[in-house]
Amino acid sequence: MKVDQFAFNLPENQIAQHPHEKRDHSKLMVLDRKEQTITHHQFYDIVDLLDPNSVLVINDTKVLPARLVGVKAETKASIEVLLLKTVGPDLWEAMVKPAKRVSLGTKIHFTDALSMECKEVLDSGLRVFKLSYKGLLIEVLEHLGTMPLPPYIKEKLVDQDRYQTVYAEHIGSAAAPTAGLHFTKPLLEKIKAKGIQIVPITLSVGLGTFKPVSVTHVEEHQMHAETYTISPLSARFLNEAVKNKRPIVCVGTTSLRALEANYNNQFESGTFSTNIFIYPGYSFKVCQQLITNFHLPKSTLIMLVSAFAGTTFTKKAYETAVEKDYRFFSFGDAMFIK
Repeated sequence: MKVDQFAFNLPENQIAQHPHEKRDHSKLMVLDRKEQTITHHQFYDIVDLLDPNSVLVINDTKVLPARLVGVKAETKASIEVLLLKTVGPDLWEAMVKPAKRVSLGTKIHFTDALSMECKEVLDSGLRVFKLSYKGLLIEVLEHLGTMPLPPYIKEKLVDQDRYQTVYAEHIGSAAAPTAGLHFTKPLLEKIKAKGIQIVPITLSVGLGTFKPVSVTHVEEHQMHAETYTISPLSARFLNEAVKNKRPIVCVGTTSLRALEANYNNQFESGTFSTNIFIYPGYSFKVCQQLITNFHLPKSTLIMLVSAFAGTTFTKKAYETAVEKDYRFFSFGDAMFIK
C-alpha cells in the first residue's frame, strides 16, 4: 500500500493558525458509514448526535510546556530543545534543532535554574540529555518553556491553555490530543446529563505525532512507542460497556489506539507501552465511533481514519472539507465518524 494514496491538496489558508474563539463552536462534519452520507454541524451539536447509551472515552493527558531555547555553552549558538519523555532519573529524550550542533557532551544553558548535557546521540535529530535544575522541574518548565505547537502553526498562541483540553490532568505529553480541544465543561455536563458515561484514559502523546512518514510503502513505517495508562475503574467501566454492548466512542486517535492496543478479550488496567500502527486492513475490536480532527496528508493519523471510515469515504470527506472551507489540523474543525 503506497503512502501517496493518502495525499490530498490543501490550500494553506485552511491550516488553522489559532483556536476558534469558542471551543465548541468549531465546525463538525458527520460521517455516517452505514448510509455513506456526510452532514455538517457545529461541534456543540455532538450532545444530540451521541447515542444516550454510549461511552465516551477521553485522553486526559496534559501537555508539558517543554519547548525551550538555550545557548550552547562553548559557542553561545542558539539551540532549541523539545523534551519528549523521561528515560531515567533526570534523563530526557528530546528533539533538538539544529541537531548538527549538538554532539555527545554538548552543554546547553537556559537560565541559572536549568541546564543540560547531551549524554547520547540518537537518530532523526534526537538526543538524550541529563538535566540539572533548581527546585521542581515542572515549575521550571512552566516558567521557561512554551507549548510545543506543531511547525505548521506560525502564529503565536496568546493563551497557552488553549493547547490543553479542559479535562487535562496527567502531565507528560509532547502534543495535545487535539480532538478533545473542542469540548467545554458545560458541554461535558450536558453529555453526562444525557446518560452518556465519560471514561478517562491517559496516553502521553510522543514523537509519533511529529514524525513524518518517509517511506514509500505504508507497511514499512515504524511507529514510535507511547505510554498509556488505564485505571482499574476505567478498565471496569470499559469491560462493562463491552459486556452490555454499549457503543464506545473514542475522542481522538490517541484514545482509540490505547483501547485497541489494550483489548484482548477484556481491558486490563495498568501502565503499558504501545507502537500500534493502524491503517486500512485493520479490524477494529472495540471502538465503534470516533471524534477526530482533520489530519495532515500522508500522515499515520489519516491512515487510521481511512482504516476506520474506509479509504474512499475518507477521501470524499476530505475533499468535501476543502470545498466547504473547513479548518485543518490541531486548531481546526472536527469530524464525527459513526
